[in-house]
Amino acid sequence: MKQILALLCMLAWFSHSAAAQKTNAKTKSRPAAAVGVVAGKTIYARNCLTCHQADGGGVDGMNPPLTNTTYVLGDKTRLVKVILNGLQDEDIDGEPYNNVMPAFDILTDQEIADVLTFVRSNFGNKASEVTAAEVKTIRATNRK
Repeated sequence: MKQILALLCMLAWFSHSAAAQKTNAKTKSRPAAAVGVVAGKTIYARNCLTCHQADGGGVDGMNPPLTNTTYVLGDKTRLVKVILNGLQDEDIDGEPYNNVMPAFDILTDQEIADVLTFVRSNFGNKASEVTAAEVKTIRATNRK
């Protein structure tokens, strides 16, 4: 009986060890963009969710949606500058929004890239990733 129990314990240990290695291999082989999306989701939850909502739908007349707008799906430079400089008194796709978006220039280039990659690839959006190198270039030439 002790031998059977010992054998079962060894099998459980080996299967747990193999599963852990498989999980680590999946994590390590994940593309950089996928890692950025995971990080971006956390940054979104911390900085953007209150105004733009969990579904990216915004609040009518107050905070614009992040779903299928030219700001999100279009020019990356304009979108990065919105994060760096904030936004106010500007219509989004012909709709006025009254809340002021503060500047989030305290975020690192990587954090901005991650959150924008998250937004551009979620909420029904299908746009390319934003890289930290792109953000760095835009930040260096940023004029409000």
